[in-house]
Amino acid sequence: MKFIIIGLGNFGGSLAEKLTQQGNEVIGVDNKSERVSSLKDKLSHTICMNATDQSAIEHLPLRNTDIVMVCIGEDEGANIMVTAHFKNLGVKRLISRAINPLHESVLKAIGVNEIVRPEEESAERWSKKLCLKGVIDSFELNKNYSIVEIVVPEQYIGKSIETIKFRELHNVVILTIIRDVNESTFLGKTKIVSSVQGIPSPSTVLFPNDIIVIYGANEDLQKFANQD
Repeated sequence: MKFIIIGLGNFGGSLAEKLTQQGNEVIGVDNKSERVSSLKDKLSHTICMNATDQSAIEHLPLRNTDIVMVCIGEDEGANIMVTAHFKNLGVKRLISRAINPLHESVLKAIGVNEIVRPEEESAERWSKKLCLKGVIDSFELNKNYSIVEIVVPEQYIGKSIETIKFRELHNVVILTIIRDVNESTFLGKTKIVSSVQGIPSPSTVLFPNDIIVIYGANEDLQKFANQD
C-alpha cells in the first residue's frame, strides 16, 4: 500500500517507519528539516514541506496514494488546516490525529471519520490496523511476533476450527474467540455483550461477527488477514 504521513514527530515518525518495515511505500512529510533528515534512510521518501500550504501539497502523488494520515500533534490549528486541505482535495482515505475531545469534534465536523488518538493507541497497533484487513487490536510481543484480534474472515464463517487448520495451513495459532452474546440484566431485560469464549475446541464453529484472537509471526498474520 502507499501512504503519505504528514507530521514526523514521535507518533508519526514511528508509524511511518513501521509501515515501511512492513513493505509499504511511505512518503513522510514535515516542516522541520531535522525530522526529515533523521528518517530519510528509513522511509521510501521524505519531503520537507509546509503542509498548511494547499498549493504545495497538491504536488504530492495523491491519486496514487491509498491513505493520507495527518499526524501533526504540536499545533492543533495546523492539524485542522492540513486535514481540511486534504479533505477538499478528495483523497481516497483520510485519517487525522486528535489531541483532545474538542479537537476531535472539529475534525468530525469537517467530515473526518477516522481519527487517531496516540495517547490511547500506539503506532504499532495502528500499523497493523492499516495493513491487516479486519484487525481490531494487536499486541506486539517482539519485532517478529504478535497477538491480534481480527474479525473472522467471511470465507471461514460456519466452518470449524478443525476444518480451517489454522496451524497446519496458515502457521498461526487461535487462542480464543470473542463473541457477542445475550446477557440478562437485573431488570429482567437482555443486552448484547462481548464474551471471551475460552480455548476453542477443534469442533468449535465460527459465527458471523466473531472476533478471533490469533498468535503468530507478523508475516504469517499478514498473509492470513489479507487473503482473498
